[in-house]
Order: sequence, then structure tokens, then C-alpha cells
Amino acid sequence: MTDRTILVVGTYDTKDEELTYLREVIEGQGGAVLSMDVSVLGDPTQPTDYSKHQVADAGGHSIKEAIDGDDENLAMQIMAKGAARLAVQLHREGQFDGVIVLGGTMGTDLALDLCAALPLGVPKYIVSTVSFSALIPPERLAADVQMLLWAGGLYGLNSVCKASLSQAAGAVLGAARAVEPPRRDRPLIGMTSFGKTVLRYMVALKPALEERGFEVAVFHATGMGGRAFESLAAEGAFAAVMDFAPQEVGNHLMGSNISAGADRMTAAGRNGTPQIVAPGCYDLVDFVGWQDVPPKLAGQEVHAHNRLLSSVMMTAEQRREMAREMCSKLASAKGPSVLILPEQGGNEWDRPGGPLCDPEGLAAFVEEIKLRCPDNLRLISMDAHINDTAFTDMVLEVFDAWRAEGVIAV
Repeated sequence: MTDRTILVVGTYDTKDEELTYLREVIEGQGGAVLSMDVSVLGDPTQPTDYSKHQVADAGGHSIKEAIDGDDENLAMQIMAKGAARLAVQLHREGQFDGVIVLGGTMGTDLALDLCAALPLGVPKYIVSTVSFSALIPPERLAADVQMLLWAGGLYGLNSVCKASLSQAAGAVLGAARAVEPPRRDRPLIGMTSFGKTVLRYMVALKPALEERGFEVAVFHATGMGGRAFESLAAEGAFAAVMDFAPQEVGNHLMGSNISAGADRMTAAGRNGTPQIVAPGCYDLVDFVGWQDVPPKLAGQEVHAHNRLLSSVMMTAEQRREMAREMCSKLASAKGPSVLILPEQGGNEWDRPGGPLCDPEGLAAFVEEIKLRCPDNLRLISMDAHINDTAFTDMVLEVFDAWRAEGVIAV
């Protein structure tokens, strides 16, 4: 008897031995395996559960088309498209409980598409010779993907690469057994924030929203957190969003590598999800602390948060640019949208006397928001700070009005 089934994906023409080893480890631990071949030129030594022809067909192409194109990049994109679509179909049918993909740069390129296509909560493991490298852009990572470095695994089995492969096989099977997928028994509110030192609204809002019958998920807006937030918003997972930490918008705008991508602050609007927005930490640009300051921010004041993360204070003109970017993104929102603007500041450090206090910069941001606010966005300007009780009271007032009007339902 087996309790969980793992989809094992790879190029069986070149990595048959390694993929077979993964199968043996998973089955040896009591799991079952479905195999998917994403090869183009060659064939596996034994038939797989899903052949390369089925994979190509699932994407609307054929193996002949992939070969005749005489372009390995095009061929792998054909296979990536088909593998992602086929994996989604198989998961919807309940055919597997977790997935593991094996590869070098070619296989990893495909693996990123396949994992990104599957919903959050499905265990996703990529075993790659380029795991954690700069080759992998954050925006292509699924919100809950796991990666292991395939050490010593470029060609053939050996004791070094078996250590990586066996860990990965045990990890994906263990995750499939232990995972508690997101429930759908209560409407979900998606909220963005940072730690309680700098932003505190979630401390009051989370229990207040839970008392109203909602579940609250708070996302750490440091690049990957924003990716997860946008991914779920794109799926329509949220009954409403409270996007109060748009710093990733500024990070991307100012050239930081700590980015949630160009589409940050757009998914909820595209879906018509009701959204309340506020400018928490709008005035800071995060960057990788052990790298040089982005060229656009050279010479500006830097605050080192830790050895991994530092922040640059925006100038008044950069804050105006941030205000314009936020308004531009929100202008296309299809659903009810409110921007609450606390005119006394957007993080604990910018209060009068605080280390990042800049009244002129704050005034410039506030002025630009009022000037550029699009017609579809209701602007609520407050003589308060984002960490004041008055801010959370206003959020709940807007939220409760939407509930009363039937915009949001329990």
C-alpha cells in the first residue's frame, strides 16, 4: 500500500539513471511515483507514465516541431509549456500529491514554469545544478517552491549526488504526507506588512478581522512575500486585500534586486478583488545588504537592517515618483479600491524625532498622491500616522461598510 504519489519529471534520455534512483528511494519509503519524460531527442530505457509526445501535445505542439526548429531554447520552451499544462491537469484529477523535477539549466528552466503553474500547498521540489544561483530570477519562483543543490550531479550517479537526490526524494514524500493545504472554510484576507518594530497595524487588525469570521494571511513584503501575495491574488484566493506595505513597488522602480516583479500591486485589481491600500514604508528602498547600493540610489542615506538587508531613504522627488507609480497601478483596478493616506507618516521610524524623519519628503509624497489619485480610487486622507489606532479604525470602518453593502461576504 502507498499513501502518497509523487510526480517525477526530467529528461529521461540523459538522466534515466538518476531519475530511476529517485523513484527507487521514494518507493522504498512507501510512496508511489508517476514519471514524466520531458526529453526531446532521445528516449528512456523504459516507458514512462507520460511520454515526451504526450507532454508536447499538452502544450499544443509536437516533438517533431521541437526537433525541426533546430533551437534547443525553443524546444525546451515547447516542453515546458506542455509539462506545466499536463501537471496542472493531472493535479486537478488528483493523480499526484507532490512533484520533484531534476535538471541542469535546461531542466531548471522547465521546472520553474511547471512549479509556478501549480497552486500553493502542492509540495514542489526542484533538484538543480544551479539552485540558489543568480541565474534564477525571483519572479519565476513559485511561492512555496523548495530547491536543493544537485551537488556532483552533472553526469551520472555517484555517492555525492546520491546524498542530494535521496534527501530530495525523502523531502518531497515527507512534505506530501505532512502538508496541510490552505483551507477554504473561511474567507481569506491578504495583508502585506513588515515586522512589528516598524509597522503595527496587523496586531490590531488580525484579531478584529478574525472576530468577523475571516482568516488573515500576512505577507512579508521583501520580494518573495510579495510574489506569494500576488500569486494568490491572481488566483482569486482573497475575499479582500489590505496592501499596506507597497515597498516592493518602490524597490522595483528604483532598480533593487529585492523585487516582487513588475506586476506588484496589480493582481487584485485585475480580478476585481476589493482592496484597501496604504503607504507603509513607501519611503524606503530595500537592497541586498552585501551588494553595492543600486546606481539610482548612490549617495543617499543608508540604514543597515542586518547583514542581508539594507534600506535607502528616498528623496522627495523619488517619493513623488513612487506616488505616481502607485496611482498608475491602481488606476486599472476593476473592483472597489480605497487608498488610506496617513499624512503623519508611513512607518515608525519617520515620526517626528525618529531616525528617518523627513517632513519635506513626506509632504511631497502626500501632495503627489492627492494630485495623481485616479478617479476609480477612493482617497481617504487622515491627519494620523499609519501606526496610530485611528488608522486601523478607519480600515475597519471601510471594511465593515463593504460587508454591509454586500461587497464582501462571509
